Amino acid sequence: MKQDTGGQSRKIIHVDMDAFYASVEQRDNPELVGRPVVVGGKPGGRGVVAAASYEARKFGVRSAMPAGLAASRCPHAIFIHPRIQVYRRISRAIFGILREYSDKVEPLALDEAYLDVTDSRFIHRFATSTAKEIRERIARDLGLPSSAGVSQNKFLAKLASQMAKPNGLFVIQPHEVDLVLLKLTVRAIPGVGQKTEEKLLEKGIHTLKDLRSRDRSFLIEHFGRQGARFYDLSRGIDDREVQPTRERKSLGAERTYSHDVSEWSEIQERLMILSEEVASRLRRVGMSAFTITLKVTFFDFQKLTRAKTSDSPLNSAEEIFPLVIDLAKSTELTRKPARLLGISTSHLFPCSEEKLENIVQLELFS
Repeated sequence: MKQDTGGQSRKIIHVDMDAFYASVEQRDNPELVGRPVVVGGKPGGRGVVAAASYEARKFGVRSAMPAGLAASRCPHAIFIHPRIQVYRRISRAIFGILREYSDKVEPLALDEAYLDVTDSRFIHRFATSTAKEIRERIARDLGLPSSAGVSQNKFLAKLASQMAKPNGLFVIQPHEVDLVLLKLTVRAIPGVGQKTEEKLLEKGIHTLKDLRSRDRSFLIEHFGRQGARFYDLSRGIDDREVQPTRERKSLGAERTYSHDVSEWSEIQERLMILSEEVASRLRRVGMSAFTITLKVTFFDFQKLTRAKTSDSPLNSAEEIFPLVIDLAKSTELTRKPARLLGISTSHLFPCSEEKLENIVQLELFS
């Protein structure tokens, strides 16, 4: 258990913006304040909810929910098309503030990050006062609400920020870990979605207290490497370091073929393979994408690109492939042979562990 550095307890802060996209829209349009706002696809289309204000959440509207279902749950909701470039610009300002308080900042999404302030030479000695000042800066400088959690590791800090929501600050001190954890269900563990929860329930494991009653070998036998993780997290053990990372701009795959591809059926097959490869790479790095770009080099070396931005984040081949086909149909691919095909994704942001798990399970059963 690596919970200290040089004899002192680690100090980790998790900062999470509250309903980020929806809060930005309410900030920029005061008429939306206090009203149920849903950022994402149109109710009549195939889009999903990217973010929902807390007024909309009261009606059961959640992110990743089909927009049509959100509209049925909250008929008076105001649906707004995402302004990705605006959110990214504000995100850069948020991270600019965070990096004033630590040089160890790990982005999880446009609106979420860990900070390690154990050895920070910045501003404050105490992590709690640092977290408090960060929230005040974000509210004052950017006009947006945020929540923060403080504890001795990443798992507990993120758990604390969830308990602080909305617009609050929560601290889990070392002597309070058991008091907090033993009250929680297994869904409190990051990455435990519906399917994993069902498997745990089958073994009679409903809470973190139940997890603690099983030994490590039992959990590994039934859940593999994830079982070892369950064992540690149920005891508040998390040795992961805060990892500062550079922002990834794009991710993709392309192929130059030994023969020109001319038949539409073969083109579709090739694009499906590329879609699966790109989706796999996105999942491997824990990312989702809003923009898909098709790249083509024809037999005569003429090149072109076509791009389309989705209303909702894309992370699976089932989501990427239809957009790629729409783009392909808008080109000469239907009548002109190609020697190279490529798919790239941009407007990337980290994807939640639960969504990644759900996507993998969906593709396994597809």
